[in-house]
Amino acid sequence: MPQPREYFFCGVGGSGMTPLALIVKGRGDRVEGSDRALDQGRNGERFDFLRSHGVLLHPQDGSGVQRADQILVTSAAVEETVADVQAARRIGAAVTTRARLLADLFNSAGFPIGVAGTSGKSTTVGMLGWILHRAGKGPTIVNGADMKNFMDAGSPVASARIGDGEIFVSEVDESDGSIALYEPRVAIVNNISLDHKSLDELRTLFRGFVSKAQTVVLNLDNADTAALSLALRPGQAITYSLSAAQADFLASSPVHSRAGVAFHVTERETGETVELALQLPGLHNVANALAALSAAKTCGVSLRAAAVHLGEFSGIRRRLDLVGAANGITVLDDFAHNPDKISATLDTLHAFPGRLLLMFQPHGYGPMRL
Repeated sequence: MPQPREYFFCGVGGSGMTPLALIVKGRGDRVEGSDRALDQGRNGERFDFLRSHGVLLHPQDGSGVQRADQILVTSAAVEETVADVQAARRIGAAVTTRARLLADLFNSAGFPIGVAGTSGKSTTVGMLGWILHRAGKGPTIVNGADMKNFMDAGSPVASARIGDGEIFVSEVDESDGSIALYEPRVAIVNNISLDHKSLDELRTLFRGFVSKAQTVVLNLDNADTAALSLALRPGQAITYSLSAAQADFLASSPVHSRAGVAFHVTERETGETVELALQLPGLHNVANALAALSAAKTCGVSLRAAAVHLGEFSGIRRRLDLVGAANGITVLDDFAHNPDKISATLDTLHAFPGRLLLMFQPHGYGPMRL
């Protein structure tokens, strides 16, 4: 049994840091942290939740970083001038990043599954995580957004789940290059398109990612993703598509409604066809569902069982999320911020009758230049 470690999360209230701190705590390690929002009296519910899980909180003034055996965890938003970082440097405590720590936890798991691609990562992680949870596999899940099926009134955090099995499902980010740190047993690549990096950079990163996996789940409907299969061994890839007959998992006959989309899925190996009624709208979510069904197969979950569980999946917060309706007006919130994501959202919305009023808030400078 490894000795518990002591971690100090600088910015522990961040959307990426809180779930990671909870997973580390759930492994039996000691976790402390600080956050500027805590000092400013903001986000009290989140910090109360962390305290209730045994996380000791400090002011962000360096006073909590006192021992050389502490490991300081920072995110990209934490500057070198922050007092906690300076304190760690002064006493010789190790400093690591959120991305590095997450990759280390992922790589040490018995069955790590990495979900990558320019678009659809959060939804695919949520779908696959829910399938495996309902199938009794006890997965640990790390997502970039809150999963509605795991939300409850007592928890402000639903972007991670601590499991008791070997499977570790995680979103893998290519935008900061940290995808290179991951060593997946199963690698999923939904799609490749322009976002934060050039296509040449992205192709190199994704080639490296899939080269380390035993099994690779690929979308044949995206040219760059399909091309990744050329460097793989026979039988190493599981493919999915909405149109390519040679795909291992093929979707057909989609029927759209306000409640979501229903379609058929055929598994080429067995010849089995099942019908799936997805609670999420849009063909992009059909593709996400195919990725999740393909990966579930590698964990021993049959297509029929996985489809039943996936029919229960209620979505991801801020992914065409229903805010409310009044006086005949429906308000939706969506995080789409690059051309492909925005296009998928608009295609989905245009399938329904009525006038659309759209408000767009840019998310960073990179996607705006595309």
